[in-house]
Amino acid sequence: MHDMMIVGGGPAGLTAAIYALRAGKSVLVIEKNGFGGQIAFSPKVENIPGIQQISGAQFAEALTEQAMNLGADVEMEKVIRIEKDGDLFKAYTEEESVFEGKAVILALGVRHRMLNLEGEEALIGNGLSFCAVCDGAFYANQEVAMVGGGNSALQEALLLSEICSKVTVVQNLSDFTGEKKLAQALMEKENVKVHFNTVVTGYQEKNGALCGLELRNTLTNEAISLSVDGAFLAVGLVPENEPFAAHADLNQWGYFATGEDCTTKTPGLFAAGDCRSKNIRQVVTAASDGAIAAMAACRYLDK
Repeated sequence: MHDMMIVGGGPAGLTAAIYALRAGKSVLVIEKNGFGGQIAFSPKVENIPGIQQISGAQFAEALTEQAMNLGADVEMEKVIRIEKDGDLFKAYTEEESVFEGKAVILALGVRHRMLNLEGEEALIGNGLSFCAVCDGAFYANQEVAMVGGGNSALQEALLLSEICSKVTVVQNLSDFTGEKKLAQALMEKENVKVHFNTVVTGYQEKNGALCGLELRNTLTNEAISLSVDGAFLAVGLVPENEPFAAHADLNQWGYFATGEDCTTKTPGLFAAGDCRSKNIRQVVTAASDGAIAAMAACRYLDK
């Protein structure tokens, strides 16, 4: 039995754990994959106040170590539902464990958005990837594509440009949506080519592996066949909040419909980080949510 169960070990969940532990509460963090969340895959992070530059993996490791040194208990399991019995919450996992706590913070993060094209699932790990940090080295001196135009896509395309012989960026809009500094740095790379106003309409495969992309220019309707050795998707993120909808309302996009206080319709249940309805999803706003949710949960426990 813990005072607080935190579902999710990203910046929101781990910050919540740190604040709750410093307030004298016992904390269990339940994480399904790996600690740090999406930030762990960023090759270079330059927008955390007080830290000029750090890799996402280093930041995630430091955050995890800080929480554990303060006494956080951790479990590597996937929570599939929660139930409330009186003043007690129970968290049920895919591994058939049941954990109990007096308050719960859902810091579930988000997952990578897919293009939902034919044969896509089978190509993941066979030429199709989401993480240049993880898989970029496999394509050293080869030609790859990066699909997307936000900060994550720009950061990963820059990393790939240092490893690969050629990087083709496919962006469905007329300009990048990421930071101008990142966009400028990418456009200055001699081995980077950008297709604006272009969408991916299909995958080419050979012997079960990706070998090219079918593209279409949305302005001219021109079809383009692009041969690549690998492709990386960075086209957004989607929440996985549906299993908890009975206890916390969702908005039309599936995010928890909470205000800035991170409270839900269920007393003792809070939502924090990228899984929550908000305008800006950055590591600093996730950490802010974690602190707010933890303090709200502490007030609930102290009543």
